Amino acid sequence: MADAADKTNGSAGGGAVPKPDPPGYFEGESMTRRKALTVAGQAVGGLAGAAIVLPAVGFAVAPIFDKGEERWESVGPTSRFTERTYTPIVFTLVEGIGEAGKTTAYVRKAAPAEAQPYEPYVAISTRCAHLGCPVRFVEAARNFICPCHGGVYDFQGKVIGGPPVRPLDHFQTRVRNGQVQVGPRYSVTSQLDPVRARDPGEFTGGVWNVIYPPRPDTFPAPSGG
Repeated sequence: MADAADKTNGSAGGGAVPKPDPPGYFEGESMTRRKALTVAGQAVGGLAGAAIVLPAVGFAVAPIFDKGEERWESVGPTSRFTERTYTPIVFTLVEGIGEAGKTTAYVRKAAPAEAQPYEPYVAISTRCAHLGCPVRFVEAARNFICPCHGGVYDFQGKVIGGPPVRPLDHFQTRVRNGQVQVGPRYSVTSQLDPVRARDPGEFTGGVWNVIYPPRPDTFPAPSGG
């Protein structure tokens, strides 16, 4: 009989021993001190994480909504440019940063057989499509030559030698009050079809447009007008 009593000692009717209340607990309390401190710690950690993550996300997403205003600059009267050769011009690409915001382009009048989606003037960027070195137009050869890695482009800016992956970029052009104006930069495919501006070394055709899309803050390809 004693053994049977020992087996049930400390239990009420053979049930489990009730779990004692935590220290400091009083009846009717909805949250313990430990739970309150846990929630407060999680809130502070969330705020600290947001302070780090949100600026980074904003920096990455902001260019999608930051569309710069198109800037056009007069570079000379129409009589300054001919079909036979290019004339180098210097104009401001980015305002407010002095000489660092200026760039060089080669401008000529388009031949009648050349289809242009806007005014009949061609403005070619001097940034090599390989690594961005400045190219130079060689009158005797009627080619653009990159001195850095031997890139060679023909009279229209198409690649004919060296490591560049695509033609030279172009600038939009138009004529206003007898003055040739140069506007936003854009890239071209090997058929000289306009696409959104690309950085040097980026492809512009085929599946590469999907694999390596342009930055969202670049101006779209010209659509005419």
